[in-house]
Formats: sequence, structure tokens, C-alpha cells
Amino acid sequence: MANPSLPAAWQQVPVLSGRHARLEPMSRDHVDGLRAALAGDALAALWFTQVPKAADAEAYVEAVLAAQADGRVLPFVVCDSAGRVVGSTRYYGLEADVPKLSIGYTWYAPEVQRTGVNTETKLLLLTYAFETLGCISVVFETSWFNQRSRTAIARLGAKQDGVLRNHKRHADGSPRDTVVFSIIDSEWPAVKRNLQARLAQHEQDSP
Repeated sequence: MANPSLPAAWQQVPVLSGRHARLEPMSRDHVDGLRAALAGDALAALWFTQVPKAADAEAYVEAVLAAQADGRVLPFVVCDSAGRVVGSTRYYGLEADVPKLSIGYTWYAPEVQRTGVNTETKLLLLTYAFETLGCISVVFETSWFNQRSRTAIARLGAKQDGVLRNHKRHADGSPRDTVVFSIIDSEWPAVKRNLQARLAQHEQDSP
């Protein structure tokens, strides 16, 4: 059941659309698309990530939808301009009374990493968080060992707040030091301009 302490807008997963990416509420109808995007298990092979194996796509969706039913997450699938499922992301750490939230559990099929899909996905998520939900802070967390993720988050314009030692566990059970970044509302206009400029560059570079 939904979390009654959250306003209605914080209980509904919106559809967010752009030129390169479309974010849809995750559903059981997306299992096959997610399985195809995970084919090869290259992402799951990275021990410091929390990406499922292709064979576990159905269980992954069921677990995420259960967390949504408990009011803990707002999950999305990411589709490219052709409507093909190419990844997943979610809002979590929902604190409507602040208001603030976290963006994470994000993964993309290898062929769309560092493309306009990724950039536009972040732009859509952040725009909705700051301009519709009225957040004063948006948080990003990643493993200390996930250097690619840390670099990508910093490239957004997020500031590193610190490192939480033995904060949680990696998928393999080992303790995880979590690097925490955030963007606050006063920084959002500059971050938005930066993302729009990067998206325009992706479009210029595309054949």
C-alpha cells in the first residue's frame, strides 16, 4: 500500500519524455525489455554495482514494485527514441516534508551509456524533482569503487558531501563505503544549463 504520509504527487510515477529518452513507470510489462537490455550480464559482472542478471529480470521487477507499494521508491524504465527499453532508474529516499529525494539504482545498456539518453534522463528527473516536487535537495549515492559513477555524478554539477564508511553492503555481501553527492535548489539553474548544453552537444555530434 502507498505511504499515507506522502502527498499524492510523491506516490505517483510520472511519464517524463524528451527527444532522446522516455521514462515510464516500471511495470511487469517491461520484464522482457529489461531482460533484453541486460543481455550478456556485463553490467551485473561489476561487483560494486547492484545491477541484476538478465535471468533475474522478473524477480528484479517484482522486488522494485513491492518497494513502490510500500511507498519507498518511484521506479522508472528508460526507453530510447525508438521505444526500446535501455535501462532503469528510480527516485528513493523520499522525504516530502523537507522536501528531498535521491536518484539512483540507475543502469543503462552499454550501447547508450554516455549518450544523449543518459544526459536527458538526468535532466528529466532533476527537472521534475526541483520544478514539480519542489525539492530543495537531490542526493546521489554510489560505491567508493565505482569510479565511473562518481565521475558521472560530479559531471552533472553535483557536489560531494562526504563518504559514509561501511554504510551498506555490495551485492556480493562485502561492506560498502558510500560516496554521497547532492545538488541543492540554489544550484539547480546552473546545473540545468550545464545539462542542456551537454545535451545540445550530443545532438550536434550525432550523425
